[in-house]
Amino acid sequence: MPNVKIERLNHAFQEEISMILQREIKDEDIKFVTITGVDTTSDLSYAKVYYTVLDDAKRESTKEALDGAASFIRTKLAERVEVRHTPELKFIYDTSIDYGNHIDEIIDNINKKEEDK
Repeated sequence: MPNVKIERLNHAFQEEISMILQREIKDEDIKFVTITGVDTTSDLSYAKVYYTVLDDAKRESTKEALDGAASFIRTKLAERVEVRHTPELKFIYDTSIDYGNHIDEIIDNINKKEEDK
């Protein structure tokens, strides 16, 4: 069973990181990033921050920009969320949306084959 405190922190981190990216980051590669989730370790030492990008062509440049801004984002996060230790942020591209789209395509193909019979 997930720890309730960790779940609350994950949600707070997700909201605050989204706000920081939207309002305080000047890098245009990061402006249109969507934070889809945060997974923090139980000892609060690391947090995996899952994100997606509207333009798939900018996936790599966005990853580099996020990694470069991680310490700034962590500092701002420490100011906004009261925790004893702010976790180190690791940004990971969220592939679940791509996976969902792939499943939709498979279902559509199956439905088309059924209609053709």
